[in-house]
Amino acid sequence: MFLSCRIIFFVVLAAVLAGCATRPPNHFSPPVGMFPANGLLIQRALFTARGRQFALNGYLALSETGGKRLIVTETFGNVMADVLVKPDGRVFVIKSSRMFPERYIRRLVVADLECVFGSAPAADCPVTMPGKNHFVIDRGGYQLDLRIVETKSSAQPAAMFDETASLKK
Repeated sequence: MFLSCRIIFFVVLAAVLAGCATRPPNHFSPPVGMFPANGLLIQRALFTARGRQFALNGYLALSETGGKRLIVTETFGNVMADVLVKPDGRVFVIKSSRMFPERYIRRLVVADLECVFGSAPAADCPVTMPGKNHFVIDRGGYQLDLRIVETKSSAQPAAMFDETASLKK
């Protein structure tokens, strides 16, 4: 009896020390008060996919009442993605590109946006924060190394958060 209890103890101990075969989800939450409720964040990013790297710029307008408006540009200023996420979660893709098609923006860009800047990020946000204003999102198929280079705390124009304003152009 004593020997069987010892064997069971060591088997359980080995199982506990070995851990799980699957990785637990990453529950990332940015520090409280890190981003203004109303403001503009200017970002620089290095996007890596399929062994290729792309330097991108980002402009994220935040509004308590209007939501989040993310505009991603390449180095020469061409808009690669423009998306508006309303406070109720509705997503409006204002502009897409070959690099970031609409389905990609809806499925991944918005998920990454909510992981870092959302008030209640999803359970599995593959984000690490190596330093202040530095975020790394690694989804396996791609990696985004994001740095916030400037933060402006001020209300942004209401038209920035109006999905119909871009249709009037």
